[in-house]
Amino acid sequence: MYKVTKVSSALAAFGLSTALLMSPSFAATDNTKDISPVTNGVSQKVAGNSKAAASLNKYLPTIKYTTENLPVQAQKVNSATWKQGMKRDRETTTKLQALLNWNQNGVGAVDGYWGKNTIKAMQAFQKANGLTVTDTLNNETWQALTKNDKLTTQPVLVRYQLSEADVNIKTTTIPAGAEAKAKLDGMYYESVTEGLAEKFHMSEKYLKALNPNARFSAGETITVYNPGNPNTKPVSRVVADKATETLYAYDDKNNLIASYPTTVGSTATPSPTGTHTVEVKVHEPNYTYTGNDGSKAIIPPGPNNPVGLVWIGLSKPSYGIHGSPDPARISRQASAGCIRLTNWDALALLGVIQNGATVEFK
Repeated sequence: MYKVTKVSSALAAFGLSTALLMSPSFAATDNTKDISPVTNGVSQKVAGNSKAAASLNKYLPTIKYTTENLPVQAQKVNSATWKQGMKRDRETTTKLQALLNWNQNGVGAVDGYWGKNTIKAMQAFQKANGLTVTDTLNNETWQALTKNDKLTTQPVLVRYQLSEADVNIKTTTIPAGAEAKAKLDGMYYESVTEGLAEKFHMSEKYLKALNPNARFSAGETITVYNPGNPNTKPVSRVVADKATETLYAYDDKNNLIASYPTTVGSTATPSPTGTHTVEVKVHEPNYTYTGNDGSKAIIPPGPNNPVGLVWIGLSKPSYGIHGSPDPARISRQASAGCIRLTNWDALALLGVIQNGATVEFK
């Protein structure tokens, strides 16, 4: 088996151009504890001086928010609770999705609906906490999710003032063909709301539903989901489970510390088997498409690039963990044999996964 030993080899094997600039590869091997699970007006700002903290603060945008003048609907979400026998409404489900996310069991794009990714996240949480794995929410699971009072009272929906940088972004219309994509300056978002939805880890439809009269212009204050803070513990092993379509992350003591909804391969392009290692980590990669006639088209970097904002290349040539141009479809679409995550999950993992970490396909 060919073992990747150079960055250029790893990129070329998958179709990533070697001309791109590499971001620093943080090994995240130190034992500094960057514990900041609860936000207080600032989300996705990791405290501490470790390499993981520096990496996460580089890749994930810091979000300053307020809970002043929250709409009634947002207040209902923030105060939502659940007891056995109660019907789950959208407010309760949004709170559940937030609690799962904040416990490092990703639900994908927050939308307030009970669906496949939320169920998978709940089951990963149950597994990590030694609970009975179920298909429906039960009292045991809710009690475990809400035992941390500080985390439970953290606001789910918050108010955020849009900046010039939020709204004056480059946008484009993404064409269908690879050759047309290669002619673009970048694989940018197609709209401001697409970019905002991804920044706040929520579906674009939910963002618009929470802000029906918004113009999404600079200076405007809108209601958004509070992403909380990412996992800061170094990841030494991940397991891509094809059956559950979940990526499980473990520390060096084999503790399950995070999970992410994922798409793992497809019938046409199945994922590999066995155990491999992380060989290269790239932030904002471009992508080289090879046509049936052997012609090549280099698709520029951007959130709507075929591999999103991240490429974590494996020792098995042409395979890796990467982001997605369509986060709402994670675990609902096929991938070319790789492990596809939302861009925000891929960025969070990029910040903490160790060089040489083990990647197992189950």
